[in-house]
Amino acid sequence: MSLDRLAALHGVATSFSPAPGRTATVPEDTVVAVLAAMGVDASTPRAVRAELDAHARARPLLPAVITRRAIAGPGAPVPTGLPDGTELQVEAEDGATLAWSADLPPGVHTLHAAAPDGRTDSAALVAAPPRLPALESREHGLLVQLYSLLSPRSWGMGDLGDLAELAGWAARVHGAGFVQTGPLHAGVPGRPGEAADPSPYRPSSRRFPDPVHLRIEDIPEFRYLPPEHRARATELGERAAALRQGVLRQGGKGELIDRDAVWQLKLDALEIIREVELTPGRRVAYHAFLAEQGPALDDHATWYALAELHGPDWRSWPDGLADPRSAATSRARHVLLDRIDFHCWLAWLTDNQLARAQRIAKDAGMAVGIVHDLAVGVHPSGADAWAQQDSFAAGMSIGAPPDAFNPHGQDWGLPPWRPDALAAGGFGPYREVLRNLLRHAGALRIDHVMGLSRLWWVPEGAKPAHGTYVTYDQDAMLGVLALEAHRAGAPVIGEDLGTVAPAMREALAERGVLGTSVLWFERDYGDGATGHAPPLPPERWRPDCLAAATTHDLPSTASRLTGGHVELRHRLGLLDVPQAQAAQEEAVEVGEWLELLARTGLLGEGPHDAQTAIAAVYRYLARTPARLIGVWLPDTVGDLRPQNLPGTVTGYPNWRLPIADAEGTPVTLDELATSPRVHDLLTQLRDELGH
Repeated sequence: MSLDRLAALHGVATSFSPAPGRTATVPEDTVVAVLAAMGVDASTPRAVRAELDAHARARPLLPAVITRRAIAGPGAPVPTGLPDGTELQVEAEDGATLAWSADLPPGVHTLHAAAPDGRTDSAALVAAPPRLPALESREHGLLVQLYSLLSPRSWGMGDLGDLAELAGWAARVHGAGFVQTGPLHAGVPGRPGEAADPSPYRPSSRRFPDPVHLRIEDIPEFRYLPPEHRARATELGERAAALRQGVLRQGGKGELIDRDAVWQLKLDALEIIREVELTPGRRVAYHAFLAEQGPALDDHATWYALAELHGPDWRSWPDGLADPRSAATSRARHVLLDRIDFHCWLAWLTDNQLARAQRIAKDAGMAVGIVHDLAVGVHPSGADAWAQQDSFAAGMSIGAPPDAFNPHGQDWGLPPWRPDALAAGGFGPYREVLRNLLRHAGALRIDHVMGLSRLWWVPEGAKPAHGTYVTYDQDAMLGVLALEAHRAGAPVIGEDLGTVAPAMREALAERGVLGTSVLWFERDYGDGATGHAPPLPPERWRPDCLAAATTHDLPSTASRLTGGHVELRHRLGLLDVPQAQAAQEEAVEVGEWLELLARTGLLGEGPHDAQTAIAAVYRYLARTPARLIGVWLPDTVGDLRPQNLPGTVTGYPNWRLPIADAEGTPVTLDELATSPRVHDLLTQLRDELGH
């Protein structure tokens, strides 16, 4: 029981519920390992007693972080556990001194406490608005993985120029209010002779964007290349055109998107462009960016400079370089100063093009603009894990417990943040991620938003099922989110699919975080329904959500309607029941939805083609009260392939497919913009919405 008490003090679960009415005990070895990752020794009963005694003796006046509303209202509640007569004083971010009971400017301040017995203490004070920014109108928009959206101007994969073009076209022609893209975080480069991990959800850094998304020709200095460099740039452009044409080859015989090949061409071009001197105004803007980003950008660029020399895994670097604060790393920074500046410059260029994409979206009339995506974690070998080692739990990985869909649990290979380290640093690393991601975002999507409350930690070498939940300071995590979203004026969408604790769902709703509702999962479990539930009528959907027909991890709507995804999963050995049974079960579920679409007048009786059914699905979403309606861009042309197939590593080309039509022929942005099929679907949706 002593171990249970110690675990509870640090937010580590010793049991969990894998299904309603069932409780599973967490292995003791797991609890001990997780506590050790947070610097707590529970290796023996004696060590456990010593940790409990030390915790009892500590008696801090204040917790590490306190969260309260910026507007105090009548009588702001005093932090619990303080002795009577304790004096509280707030030191604001701007240095002003304020009373605890005063209305505070939104920010992260410092609370000072002085008890009558002479004890003093300080804590970070998160003063946040009660709710996040809200949408001013109901909007529809497009959902897309940017790399998959090629144009005749992109270098083998979609880029920020394509994103800006898509937003401007969708707003002006179809009245779209937003474009949501997948994460644009900086990726981990591949080792020599090995491909980089293409997943945008396993980035090197969530603090800075990936320059692979740059539109080379849109860099101002490109226009001023001298003749000798212009010839080289032209050659690189021709090679990029060949790369693009290979991906876009007709008849379903195109090549996969090769991120590494794209980056090598762009890197060569960027090396040339850097030879062009910045104009005075551009130079000042660059220096302002460096000053604003400070040490975080320097660490980020240093990791990339070191990775060029020693490989993309800092854990295998020469002695001393694994520590970003070591003397060896300091010497390396001096030697690699020019290369570090190069990677800082890349971050600045990418930031500029992100700003341009949002500006074009808003100028075209979008109410929201570009919706950015925050991945749940970072790659263990990448820049953030190197620069912020004290904030991550060594030897741990984020995953998911066993459930009906994954009976063995999941291990995502992403190191979790230490909740104790986050609190001790006033949630600085979390604030930094949010602030940089929101710089040019009209709104923000948070993948696995439940992670703001708890995450499933899996010890290195353990089976995913042998992990446990670790709790985070939910009030502080949501308070910081509300603060940074308020500063950016950006609504937030939480990906809350799957199991969500009722208290967390209530907290998200109270703060104004929109949820995510996917058509095929929306079933009517109310009114005493048991077992198999019927589809949820449109008027019963929750209003505060983004409603969609699918996501990047799910079958496309065309594949769902035709049963193609069952065949795909069978071919890859991913079914846990016979194919005939899986196909029959899927046909029943889809049939129920088609029947409902017919009953609501959205689908005629008798046979219908996939194009008609897909349009009916999106018109159905328009009849829900959802604040946002998201159209998966591949659905507009009947693409049958998922962008990612969970459970596969080498058997399926995850994150490497261009948008394609039902025959597998890639479709460019320009072809999408002139497609009668795309126009028809988006027009029907807009008419249904009454826009």
